[in-house]
Parts: sequence; structure tokens; C-alpha cells
Amino acid sequence: MHILTIHNNYQIRGGEEVSREAEERLLRERGHQVESYEDDNARLSELGAIDVATRTLWSREAYQQVKQKLQAGSYDLVHVQNFFPLISPSVYYAAQECGVPVVQTLRNYRLLCPNALFFRDGRVCEDCLGKAIPWPGVVHRCYRQNRSASATTAAMLVVHRGLQTWEKKVDRYIALTEFARQKFIEGGLSAEKIVVKPNFVAPDPGPGSGSGGYALYVGRLSVEKGLDVLLAAWERLAGKVRLKIVGDGPWGDRVAAAAAKMPEVEWLGRQPMEEVHRLMGEAMVLVFPSKWYETFGRVAVEAFAKGTPAIAANLGAIAELVEDGRTGIRFQPSDPVDLAAKVEWILNHPEPLAAMRRHARAEYLAKYTPDRNYEQLMAIYEGVRRR
Repeated sequence: MHILTIHNNYQIRGGEEVSREAEERLLRERGHQVESYEDDNARLSELGAIDVATRTLWSREAYQQVKQKLQAGSYDLVHVQNFFPLISPSVYYAAQECGVPVVQTLRNYRLLCPNALFFRDGRVCEDCLGKAIPWPGVVHRCYRQNRSASATTAAMLVVHRGLQTWEKKVDRYIALTEFARQKFIEGGLSAEKIVVKPNFVAPDPGPGSGSGGYALYVGRLSVEKGLDVLLAAWERLAGKVRLKIVGDGPWGDRVAAAAAKMPEVEWLGRQPMEEVHRLMGEAMVLVFPSKWYETFGRVAVEAFAKGTPAIAANLGAIAELVEDGRTGIRFQPSDPVDLAAKVEWILNHPEPLAAMRRHARAEYLAKYTPDRNYEQLMAIYEGVRRR
């Protein structure tokens, strides 16, 4: 197949980029011709506010460039990963005018929520879900804590709902979990257009020993990721088990202060993927304390690939990935007392923990390998090509 992928890169690289690049690499390895059209949020500082707002609603530049690219080549489909904010939904129209089907991966909740997270003031927020005009997101300055930017994002949603862009210009949506799929259906997308295909981990890093005697957190250091819950739980544990934290973000100073206060907490900052996988394999357990819904939970699947179970918040997509008592344990969201209790349970039950390690590795092999993902992706692509 000849595939054009479209992606607006973020200023801070994260799981979306890792998953998108893995998917493109997989397609190329299987003999497909993959070309990409990209823009980058690093350009935001170069563009004026009015220019950014205009592009967010309808990027004439992206529309023209994508249309020219499609007309110059023989493409089987367009796969949009992220169009926000500089590429815009205009690329859907370019593809349809050229007779090329469109697949859109839903890697966040942007089509339903101005900040794409369903998270505000330290808690889950669905105030804009199902509203024709997502005005609460503007009132609360949900996008970048900026009312003008939030209004632009809300306007983009209103305009394209009015134009029926989401319904008429996209042939298939890919949700990463059934939880996310149901949220998008609740928000108004057609159930028939949304299929579930998770992310995957490649190459297979192989199982680890789990003999390190520590718990591990990997991810962005921010409040929606539950860093406050994690650190409060470790205060309660009072030195019973070591915690290694990998990542950076706005909560970096607080994590550094916690590490200075609690010698059992070690902040390692950002690490290369090889080292992250090594740490995962030696960890006793991964801790996933997110306070927002997530759309997937790539870190948990990477841990499964290493045979490491997860202690995860019983919330949103991550609760779907972690089977309680089999591939990990769930705790009450935003509850450091319950998280600490679950960690203590793990410490006191080595035999169930060993069984969880086996089940976690089996879960990866059954659901999250490149071979399995390729089968699912090809079924989606062939489905839209036959329409």
C-alpha cells in the first residue's frame, strides 16, 4: 500500500510520537510505502496569535500541500495521527477531494474536550462532553490556561461539528481502548466508524527478572499523571520499599524535593528507552497512578513485555489494560492510602506476584506484539479501501 501519514508534532515528545513512529516503522518493514506530512508546534513561537487561530480552524497551507501531494502520487489512504493545532481538519477535505479514504487515530480526547484530557482542577471533568458549544472549556481556560487559545480550540470544534466534518470526512476512527471508544460514542461519533486497535511494543524487549526490589514510575511528571498521589503514598509507606521515578515535567521540582526528603525515592530524570526497559524488567512492580482517563497506557504494556505487573488507578483506559489480580492490581483513583495498601500487599505476597509476572508477559504476547497489531491495522485499512 501507498500510505500518507499526517501528524502535528508536539513541543514535548511523548507516547503519541513513540506509538506513531512505531506504527510507521512497522508498515515500512512489511513492505508498504509510507510518506509523511508533518508540522511542528515548535513553530508556534514564530507565528502570531491570529495566524495560529486561523490555522487551527482551517489551515489553507496544509490543505493545499496535502492536496498537491495526493494528486502527485497514487495513494491508497491517508492516516491522520494528530492534526491539532497547525494542520487542522482541512486535510480531511483535501483527501476526500482526491478520492483517498481517511483513517484517524484518536490518541487523545481533543474532538470532545478543549484540553484533550477530560481533566481540570486536579480531577476528571466532563463538563464539555456532549455540548454543542464547549463553553466551559473557554470559561475555565482549559487549553494552555489561556482563554483566547481555549476559545480558538472550542471554535474549531463547533465549526467542524456544524460542517459534520467528523461524520462525513473520516472513513474510520481508531480508538486505543474500548473505554475510549465508548467516550467518543457518548460524545457523538458514530459507533460504526470507531474500531479498537491498541498500541504495541517493538521490538520485544524480552522478560526481566523482577529482582530489583523496587517499584517504578515512568512518565510525565504532572498532576494529571497522579504524582501527588504517588508521593503521598510513599510517605505513608515510610521506607518499606524503594521507588524509582523516570521522566520529567512540571512537577520535577516537587519530585526532587520528595527525593531529598525520602532516601528511598530516587528521581532518574529522562532515560533512553533501553535503560527504561532494563529498569522495568528489574522492577518488582510498575506504578501507574493517573488521575485522568488516559486513552491507552503504553508504559503499562511496555512493563507487561518485560513481565512486570502494574499497580494502576481503577480509572479509564488503564483500568481496562490491567486485569485486577492477574496482570496487576487496581487501587482507588486519587487515593494514596489505598495505593500504599496495595503496595504493601505486593510486598507480602511473593507467590501471587510471581504469577502476575507470568500473566503480564503472556498478555503482551497475546495482544501487544507487532505481528498482532499489523493484522489489526491491515484489517482496518482494507475495510476503508473497499468502501
